[in-house]
Amino acid sequence: MDNQEAVQRYREKRGEMLRGGGDKRIEAQHAKGKLTARERIELLLDEGTFIEHQTYITVRTTDFGMDKKRFLGDGVGSGTGKINGRQVFLFAQDFTVLGGSLGEMQAERIAEAAMLAAKNGTPFIQINDSGGARIQEGILSLHGYGKIFKANAVSSGVIPQFSLILGPCAGGAVYSPAITDFTLMVDGISNMYITGPEVIKAVTGEEISHEELGGAQAHCAKSGNAHFRFKSEQELMSFFRKLLSYLPSNNLELPPIADTGDPVDRETPDLLHLLPDNPKKPYDIRDFINEIFDRNSFLEVHAEYALNVVVGFAKLNGRTVGVFANQPKVLAAVLDINSADKAARFLRFCDAFNIPIISLVDVPGFLPGVAQEHGGIIRHGAKILYAIAEATVPKISLIIRKAYGGAFIAMASKALGYDRVLAYPTAEIAVMGAEGAANIIFRREIKASDNPEQKRQEKISEFRQTVMNPFIAAGYGIVDDIIEPRFSRIELIRSLEMNIRKREDRPSKKHGNIPL
Repeated sequence: MDNQEAVQRYREKRGEMLRGGGDKRIEAQHAKGKLTARERIELLLDEGTFIEHQTYITVRTTDFGMDKKRFLGDGVGSGTGKINGRQVFLFAQDFTVLGGSLGEMQAERIAEAAMLAAKNGTPFIQINDSGGARIQEGILSLHGYGKIFKANAVSSGVIPQFSLILGPCAGGAVYSPAITDFTLMVDGISNMYITGPEVIKAVTGEEISHEELGGAQAHCAKSGNAHFRFKSEQELMSFFRKLLSYLPSNNLELPPIADTGDPVDRETPDLLHLLPDNPKKPYDIRDFINEIFDRNSFLEVHAEYALNVVVGFAKLNGRTVGVFANQPKVLAAVLDINSADKAARFLRFCDAFNIPIISLVDVPGFLPGVAQEHGGIIRHGAKILYAIAEATVPKISLIIRKAYGGAFIAMASKALGYDRVLAYPTAEIAVMGAEGAANIIFRREIKASDNPEQKRQEKISEFRQTVMNPFIAAGYGIVDDIIEPRFSRIELIRSLEMNIRKREDRPSKKHGNIPL
């Protein structure tokens, strides 16, 4: 074969690989409102930066007719590219090739991309669109999933990992997204489940659609398995590029600093008016977040799940911080099983990737009830305590209103490891609320009074002033400073700058045993 023939042969092979399963299957993919694997890669990455790896891999097995189903690349595109100039490694499953099913060689490509991401200290992005394990390859498919899961686990806490679910993701395939840090889905396109509607109907008799069972809304609002959902693939890709700009490439780097144009000395007088005079009246903590942090910088995580806690990334004087806040407008901001899981996982991500944590506190405690107790609120609530105690990043707390009991320890305790604790003059810090405390401590005195209700109110007021007053906690050094709401942004920036170079040594160990 002369040089010209060799070049022509190469071009034919290259064209074959780029066409995936062929024009008809590409048309079918588009008819479902879905982009192809190649289109997704091009949409996500900076133009012209994609470098494919192991491009010409194909199946080895010839069983069950697989000798007639050889596709170059084996149903996945993988390699490296850049997003806003930053290197990433990624793969995109190609549903036009055997339904994107995972076999031995596809798994090899995916695991190779994941390990290259870890070796190079870059984020890893997986775009899932697959019918599941390739049945014809049997144990080799299952072995391949195992290699992917291990790569995800080894890379956890080393590089940020993301799963973009842009089609079906079923059976064993769902565990890889579950191990990664963030999962993004699209309404009407994305599905995740262990067993599909047909199996469920056969086993339990229940009837449910693919979307109701494992769609974006189900996983973002009900199961908590997904963190973000979008109306289209284009919207998802645009958001993802923004999300990545908040994060470091690996655990040895600091997050990027951006010039947001928001003044360091901007006061926040509106917070005084946003905070109701009635301590039992709810308000939206997002209003506080939007006022305190750099304008339009808050990216909420898990916005539809466990709504009594709000978590997400924001910029404070251009620095990325993790926001951990109670939400008084939902369940009076109590902590429960789901919100504890949500918060703990987010806090551990922040600590792994050098992102300071800022806690905004207005919490009456952990949710009481038989269902919570039997559901394991002790174990789940301990996850927040563990995550904060384990974290070595700067940790700053601002107590807005209530901080009671074990929830105070989780949200604001210097004993647990918060570096600086601030409080408004409105803050109340105690084991429990004044009403409950007065009924216990002064019950005999109240009962013996000629006017029990009047005496009860007097004792409630006395307890507030002598025990719950934030100046009491400040007098013990448990609160570092009492601040006016209008100085919230300024004081949080000062507190962050004070602790940004923090270093903290811990005992040598293989790993801790978080109460899972």
